[in-house]
Amino acid sequence: MYRLKKLIDRIIDRVNINLREPAFDVAPYVRHLIAPEQFAKFYAFYGLTPHHPLHFVFTHSCLAGSYFLGRCTVDHSVLYKSDLRGDELKREGDIFYYQGIQIPLHNDEVIAVRDSYLIKTLVHNYSHDPENPEEFEIRNTVAMHYANIHGAPVEGCFIGPLTTVDLTTVHDCVIGAFSYVQVGELSHSHVEPGTVWIRSDGAFEFVFRFPENVLRRYVWVEAGHTPTGELMDFVESRKKEFQSVFDSVTCCSDIPVPPGASVSRYAVVKGTSTIGENVLVAQRAYLMNAWMGPGSNAQENCYIVDAHLEGFNVTAHGGKVIGARLGRKVFVGFNAFVRGTPEAALLVGEDSIVMPHTIIDLEEAVEIPPRTIVWGYIRNAGDLAQNSLAMDDLVHHDGPLTKGAMTFRGNGSAFVRAFQHRIEHILEENGAYFDGIRHMGHAQKGQNIVFNIIQPYPEGDMKGMYPSIDIRP
Repeated sequence: MYRLKKLIDRIIDRVNINLREPAFDVAPYVRHLIAPEQFAKFYAFYGLTPHHPLHFVFTHSCLAGSYFLGRCTVDHSVLYKSDLRGDELKREGDIFYYQGIQIPLHNDEVIAVRDSYLIKTLVHNYSHDPENPEEFEIRNTVAMHYANIHGAPVEGCFIGPLTTVDLTTVHDCVIGAFSYVQVGELSHSHVEPGTVWIRSDGAFEFVFRFPENVLRRYVWVEAGHTPTGELMDFVESRKKEFQSVFDSVTCCSDIPVPPGASVSRYAVVKGTSTIGENVLVAQRAYLMNAWMGPGSNAQENCYIVDAHLEGFNVTAHGGKVIGARLGRKVFVGFNAFVRGTPEAALLVGEDSIVMPHTIIDLEEAVEIPPRTIVWGYIRNAGDLAQNSLAMDDLVHHDGPLTKGAMTFRGNGSAFVRAFQHRIEHILEENGAYFDGIRHMGHAQKGQNIVFNIIQPYPEGDMKGMYPSIDIRP
């Protein structure tokens, strides 16, 4: 495995060069993090559909257990059980709008990963960088377990476990564990662990930071150690159930799937789960005794367990809903953890927004009223009062606002409209409104997908590495 070890060393050096400011050494976080034998143990695979442009180029890389869709290039990189889902990439001839400027695309957009190490990372959406609209680039970057790189070109970054970089161009930054960043552009910054930061220049800014004792309980990482905490334990305790899915050549679930819906053959579906019309269940999603109402979705790394989703519910990448009942059009944000129990039931009213990276882990029954925005850490009714706002109150607010550990400034109406617009966009993209002819989305386009696998070298100096491959139509 000489070549693979040299590749990892090279990536570490390149990332560290970028992170001279702020001075940060990624080596203790990634070296020896994955046992060498693991890289030769898992196949990579790519999807073929009639709906997505096809071109994959893999050179001098390790792709262990990773999935690719659309146009993707990987060069001198290590991808371990990561997902590059290019089903929303821009197409040749599309117009990219940025601050009133129209930018026509010369070519189909491509996800380009170079000199990077991605561990169980999701890459999705499309580049929101107007300076390079045809390339969704991830360069000289390390991203740890269950991170989301969503529409966010990154260069020279360290992205911690269960962290999301969303619709933001990021240069030479350290983004701490369990942070969510959507700020448009960020350079030479160190975002502290547990920070939820949403900013739209000239319109609004939302900031919340988890206290250290909460982070240590749920998500924590230290140099030289595997990430720990209850969120990691929750996911890792179920990984064997995914292994049986990836080991099988046929779909492991015989659950009825109605017209307009799709359930990935690389998802786990157990118990008395029910799939409604136009439901999307992506690869690496986990359903157990889940009621998925019409138009709902469970995206990559989502867990829906003992839960009822009434319909048109958006569960963003990494969202987890356990022991809860969600009304129609409830949004559960990226990597949010929403857990009730039979003794502490959770009810979420329709049209509510559970902000990205929210932790709801109940010790008593809680009912969240309809049209409520919630964030932070919620265990009981008192926490809910400190970590929520009625949407109808926020739309009338303009100026600074502090509630508990959350600070907000700007126009509340613009903030609410931005979220509502995005939720509708996600529902449309996922095919929630498909009527048999119009409004086709991911759920319908994924029904006829087929998968091809790629294997690494099994022995010798090249063990764990993949041959250079150029796959074209």
